[in-house]
Amino acid sequence: MKKTFYVSVQGRSVLEDQGAAAYEWVIQATPEEAEELRRKLSASAEADEDGFMDFVFPWPDTPEDEIYAQYSERINRVYQEIYRLGTTDTRSQMANSKLIHA
Repeated sequence: MKKTFYVSVQGRSVLEDQGAAAYEWVIQATPEEAEELRRKLSASAEADEDGFMDFVFPWPDTPEDEIYAQYSERINRVYQEIYRLGTTDTRSQMANSKLIHA
């Protein structure tokens, strides 16, 4: 059964309690779908942290474009999932902000 969840990409959270933290998006998801989105947010956070370390301690064989591409790919998956599960308002806001190509 689907429930309402409140998603913050910035805060990397998927919560059932609207007042628990700031959020950007509202989705309708099963608990399993919400957990999958949490995993995707976590993966994007890891890519972000890895990218930061690559900039602080650059390896000569890791071009900047590759670092950006890894993060970009993961964050795009997050936004695609939010759009897929999003309420009508969420989908509309995402389309208008050009975060997703609807």
